[in-house]
Amino acid sequence: MGAEFQLFTDAGGKYRWRLVHDNGNIIADSGEGYASKQKAEQGIESVKANAPDAPVVEE
Repeated sequence: MGAEFQLFTDAGGKYRWRLVHDNGNIIADSGEGYASKQKAEQGIESVKANAPDAPVVEE
């Protein structure tokens, strides 16, 4: 899978991130705006660290 994290500022001036596949589809996003770029970057690092082997759970 080829994907990249994109860090951007939304219309309200908050920082957000999204994980975008090479084909342009958004795989995941921050779901919330962050007051600082540093906090958004920490969100990205949290996903990288905590979810690489996350199980799939059916509910």
